[in-house]
Amino acid sequence: MQYLNYEQLAQTLAKAGYNGADLSVRDGGHVQPEKVKSDLPRLVKTLQKEGISTPMMVTTIIDAKDKYTESILATAAEMGIQHYRMGYINYDKTKTIPQNIDIVKRSFEQLEKLNRKYDIHGSYQNHSGTRVGGPVWDLYLLVKDLDPQYIGVQYDIRHAICEGGQSWSLGMELLAPWIKSCPIKDFIWQKTGNHWQIQDMPLGYGMVDFDAFLRKYVELKLSGPFSIHLEYDLGGADKGSRTPTMSHEKIAHCLKQDIDWFREKLKEHNLD
Repeated sequence: MQYLNYEQLAQTLAKAGYNGADLSVRDGGHVQPEKVKSDLPRLVKTLQKEGISTPMMVTTIIDAKDKYTESILATAAEMGIQHYRMGYINYDKTKTIPQNIDIVKRSFEQLEKLNRKYDIHGSYQNHSGTRVGGPVWDLYLLVKDLDPQYIGVQYDIRHAICEGGQSWSLGMELLAPWIKSCPIKDFIWQKTGNHWQIQDMPLGYGMVDFDAFLRKYVELKLSGPFSIHLEYDLGGADKGSRTPTMSHEKIAHCLKQDIDWFREKLKEHNLD
C-alpha cells in the first residue's frame, strides 16, 4: 500500500473491511525513520479518522543504540502503538552458531530494557531461509531468559511450515509464551525446471493448514494482533512499488478477499 498517500491508505483499508493497520516505519515505508516524530503521528491520526486502529508497526530495529531506535519507539508509544516487528539479522558465517546466538542475545537484552522503558513489545519474525529465526529453535535460545511482556516472537505460520513441514507445531509450542502477534499468508511449493521454488498465494489457495494453526493457537491460549501479508503478485505493490502495474481496484479486491476469507476462518474457531 506504499503507492497510496495517508488519506488514500485509510480509505482503502476501511472500504476493504480492515480494522487495523500494520504500519511500515522503515526506509521505503510510509514513514521514514528520520521523519518519525512528524509523520508517524500524522499517519496514525489519519487512519483513526477512518476507524482504523494502529496496534503494530514493522521496523528494521535490531540495535538499541541505533540513532533512530529510541525516537521511533518513543513516538510509537506516544501514539499508542503496542507492538513492533524488529529487523532481520544474518548469521555471521565466520562464527559458530552458538557464538552468533550469544552476540544476538546481547542485542535482544538491550532492546528488552528499552522496550520496558516505553512499555512496548518488540517481536522478531521467524522467516524461512538461513537468517536468524529460520529454524525457529534459535529464537527460543534468544528469548528464553527475557521477559515476554517486552520482547518475543512474531510467529509466521507460512514461514514455519516452509521450514518445519509437519513439525512446525513443536516450534510454536516452544515459543508460545513469547508469541504476541502473527502474520497471515499462504504459499505452495512449485517446480520450475529442475528447481522447487516458493510461490506465494492468496489465503486459502496454498498449503498452510490454517485450521491446524488456529486450533494450536487456541490450545496455547495465544492472543495479539494478526497481520495479513499480501505477498503474491499485485503488480509490484506486493514488493512496495510506488507505481504498481495492477490497478488499484484489483489490489483493493485482493485486500478484501483475504480479510473476508480469514474472518470466516476465525469465526469457525470462535476467534472473531
